[in-house]
Amino acid sequence: MTERVVLAYSGGLDTSVAIGWIAEETGADVIAVAVDVGQGGEDLDVIRKRALACGAVEAEVADARDEFAQEYCLPAIQANALYMDRYPLVSALSRPAIVKHLVAAAQKHGADTVAHGCTGKGNDQVRFEAGISSLAPGLKCIAPVRDYAMTRDKAIAFCEEKNLPIATTKKSPYSIDQNVFGRAVETGFLEDIWNAPIEEVYEYTQNPATPRDPDEVVITFDKGVPVAIDGTPVTPLEAIQQMNLRAGAQGIGRIDMVEDRLVGIKSREIYEAPGAIALITAHQELESVTVERELARFKRQVEQRWGELVYDGLWFSPLKRALDGFIAEANQHVSGEIRMVLHGGRAVVNGRKSATSLYDFNLATYDTGDTFDQSLSKGFIEIFGMSSKIAAKRDLAQ
Repeated sequence: MTERVVLAYSGGLDTSVAIGWIAEETGADVIAVAVDVGQGGEDLDVIRKRALACGAVEAEVADARDEFAQEYCLPAIQANALYMDRYPLVSALSRPAIVKHLVAAAQKHGADTVAHGCTGKGNDQVRFEAGISSLAPGLKCIAPVRDYAMTRDKAIAFCEEKNLPIATTKKSPYSIDQNVFGRAVETGFLEDIWNAPIEEVYEYTQNPATPRDPDEVVITFDKGVPVAIDGTPVTPLEAIQQMNLRAGAQGIGRIDMVEDRLVGIKSREIYEAPGAIALITAHQELESVTVERELARFKRQVEQRWGELVYDGLWFSPLKRALDGFIAEANQHVSGEIRMVLHGGRAVVNGRKSATSLYDFNLATYDTGDTFDQSLSKGFIEIFGMSSKIAAKRDLAQ
């Protein structure tokens, strides 16, 4: 029986060429699998037919937009996940979603190998292969660009030689990856970190410097899940999509950063994630009202570690799974409404309302009706500062 390889297929030049390239290198039949995580572009059926025309023995497509929003983006919102305090894990979140479908296809079709189009110097190769090995330890992984030196010029030559049904137009100066949670742009002139990004690199966001009226929005959460916008019920996918449009129209979610890749190099990245940034901002603010102080302090440590695990491709790891349980528990009381003004590239919270709020007006007020017993503070300070006071006496005596 001929061996079978499942290929993560995008419909573009590189993965279309990879179908025949893998077949020639390995002698295996190739099954193409395309997963829609809200990246837009061509119709899934067009992509499926192209894969077959390029030599795939079978081709599968999956509309995973709701699944991606519910099972991957939503946990990131509940975790306030921002790698290096800035990046909302746009690409990192989509990889395990795609991996799940690749492994399912490999098991369905009896394939022993999964292939992807990543290079040997990025994070995605790790995310794909670590994820695949976690779900199906017996599967092998190959990457034509990395393992078989399938360079861009060789891919174009192969495409023309085989007369494949895909245009070999000049490559964009940028490397772009996008899904419903955001968009990542790198390479080209952006590799010089002194060069400022130009407006043409952006697609999900408008120029925040352009004068426009502010947009006020109310986002309702239930246990950390966005369930309504301006009182109208939404699914997690709809929440992200609607906030992409509204926050994107105000230029919110643009990020220009040099990040630490897992492979050890620093990389300049341009991200735009308007919906993600707006929803995380709202969620963080609602947590400040509803989450007890010590839990909130510890959760911030968990958030950083959770984000690092996801960035590093360890979505299916035991530690990530254990932290998921903590984050779910920490969100049990994160319910209520947050009012924000979207304007000039910023989402600014100006109102909070929650039935599970820990904010007590009578304790917080300085006016008549104050129920806080200020006489207790003096003794509290004495005890709280005692260890430092004792140490200070010793140090001053030396």
